[in-house]
Amino acid sequence: MDLAPYRAFIAELAAESGDFIRPFFGRADLAVEAKGDASPVTAADRGAEELLRRRIEARFPGHGIIGEEFGNLRDDAEWVWVLDPIDGTKSFITAVPLWGTLIALLHRGEPVLGCIHQPILGQLMIGDGAVTTLNGRPVRARATTRVEDATVLTSDHLNLARYQDGPACERLLARARLVRTWGDCYGYLLLASGHADVCLDPIMNPWDIAALVPVVRGAGGVISDWRGGSAYPADHTIAAATPALHAEVVSALRA
Repeated sequence: MDLAPYRAFIAELAAESGDFIRPFFGRADLAVEAKGDASPVTAADRGAEELLRRRIEARFPGHGIIGEEFGNLRDDAEWVWVLDPIDGTKSFITAVPLWGTLIALLHRGEPVLGCIHQPILGQLMIGDGAVTTLNGRPVRARATTRVEDATVLTSDHLNLARYQDGPACERLLARARLVRTWGDCYGYLLLASGHADVCLDPIMNPWDIAALVPVVRGAGGVISDWRGGSAYPADHTIAAATPALHAEVVSALRA
């Protein structure tokens, strides 16, 4: 499967959406609305997704689209794009640059290409399940194999107990070398580039996950659902730098 044309296009999409989003970041007068699930949304989220949809439909009119803000279009197509224009909107609206744009491409329901773009820091990570690059250079996850040596990240530590086994999560975190909430998609960028070892997200949506799968795997990491099964589609994920570390994390969370 030749993904080169799609890889070039995904880089174009990231650049154009980043140009659109960047002027909104850090604005004290940015209007923030609450969606039906109480999560925040801004004109940056909506406008960026509209831009991405227009570009995809113009270039690949037979492809499907799944987007956080505007729903599904031809989601049973052979090729489907999955869009999260701002993953980490809570960080975005508080001027914290730990967010990013997620763009994924599914082939027959499987994520085969994904990108994490952080336009404020100028970081573009693209993975295809075999190779992951950061600004064009290949990156690899760390060789960590023990929880006691690991940096563990989660987007919101309160969600661990809300949606999964809280005591098991706390026991795991107590064993880790370092625990931080450098989460949302930026945590997975850190993992894939060798700066963190485990990412835990106990509640997710399809647009949160799809791009992360080929990115983490392309960097040599392992990503699954909470029980060690398929990461996509799922409503929660565990990612780890190495197979040995992933197995240890899953075992600890199931104990």
